[in-house]
Amino acid sequence: MRLTPITIGNIQIKNNVFLAPLAGYTNYAMRRLCHGYGAGLCFSEMVSAKGLKYDSENTKSLLYTDENEGLCAAQIFGSEPEIMRAACENPALAPFPIIDINMGCPVPKIYKNGEGSALLENPVLAEEIVKECVKSGKIITVKFRIGITEEKLITAEFAKRMEGAGASLITVHGRTKDKVYAGEVNYKEIAAAKRAVQIPVIANGGVFSGGDAERLIKETGADGVMVARAALFDPQIFCALTATPTESKLAMFEKQLKWTRQVCDERFTTVFMRKMAAFYLKGVRGAAAFKDRLFKAATPDEVWTIACEAFKDL
Repeated sequence: MRLTPITIGNIQIKNNVFLAPLAGYTNYAMRRLCHGYGAGLCFSEMVSAKGLKYDSENTKSLLYTDENEGLCAAQIFGSEPEIMRAACENPALAPFPIIDINMGCPVPKIYKNGEGSALLENPVLAEEIVKECVKSGKIITVKFRIGITEEKLITAEFAKRMEGAGASLITVHGRTKDKVYAGEVNYKEIAAAKRAVQIPVIANGGVFSGGDAERLIKETGADGVMVARAALFDPQIFCALTATPTESKLAMFEKQLKWTRQVCDERFTTVFMRKMAAFYLKGVRGAAAFKDRLFKAATPDEVWTIACEAFKDL
């Protein structure tokens, strides 16, 4: 696909290929890895605005970053405008000049709380949230879905409301809330959002290859693409999309293990890197046996030993 810089507020992003916020996965090490493989902008895991209000250590731990990572946006979720603004102003978000508001999460717990994709059904409240967050002085972006169901598509109108409220960029996931992460991406609805606004529009959904990214841009006219689940199976998809040199899977894993261990305790590192190794083993001969051993590993060193065997020729 054609790479172009994107301007968000007063910040120019080097290219138009982004890493999506993925709960449980886009931590510091994952973002740093994807930045190195060419991603123009990476997003944190979604962070609870209320968690920041009540000074939750677990919430703040999701926001670790340093100068080695590269530009990162933080994603927050919530449904109360004042609390969302306070989150934007929280010291834990000081390192992040761009704050993304989650209006697309389909998880029942989030939806039932009136957060995430539930805001698609309350556009007036969604506008108020964006307006309040803009007052914080942060650059505000919004990620949302095309509707709750195919019978209630709201993309173009919602996009206009977000722009009017002060969002500097929108990302449109081309599926409805009820589809979760399955089913075809609705290119027409993303295209409708692009036609409706003047701010940059990023298309999200179904990008697993360079061909997928090219088709998404061609069919929607979007300014860029956001990669989600494909990055879990192979962070070097960003190399393919941005013509960045690749490296061995083992070298990739070693970096991610090192950076995870650098900022997380041994237990978290073990559990997280076991999961990542399992993703990277997709399609590898003997994967089942390696996974069985992986999930019995009790330390990062044990995970590394198994990874050296599993990825030695990859």
